Amino acid sequence: MHEHYGVVLAFGILGFILMYVAFILQKLIGPKNSSELKLDTYECGEPTEGSSWVQFNIRFYVIALIFIVFDVEVVFLFPWAVVFKDMGFVTFIEVFVFLAILVVGLAYVWAKGDLEWVKMKLKYGTGRYAATRLHESESP
Repeated sequence: MHEHYGVVLAFGILGFILMYVAFILQKLIGPKNSSELKLDTYECGEPTEGSSWVQFNIRFYVIALIFIVFDVEVVFLFPWAVVFKDMGFVTFIEVFVFLAILVVGLAYVWAKGDLEWVKMKLKYGTGRYAATRLHESESP
């Protein structure tokens, strides 16, 4: 059993060496013609407006992480659906428990208020972001 650790270590070392060789080759033979336009922030083909150092509301990241968690968990249902007929009633109970845990997690996130979308207030917003407010009741 212990002889496999050497193989894993050798592949790990080889992986790191190949990664660093790729970085070094890119540095040596890659193009070096950086210009102001090339180093500018890219916003989907639109000209940039204001500073790119805008602080985003943490809720954007929380909603994205919640989406990823539930999206990845739903992927586990596909293999179960393929083998459900062969596995029997026990797998039905296991998936029922799995879905119950997901529903409890969703209820917790919902009750905590993390699924509510809040518009953020930009301190230095210009252009199309100038009218963005934190709450509807705030005056402009």
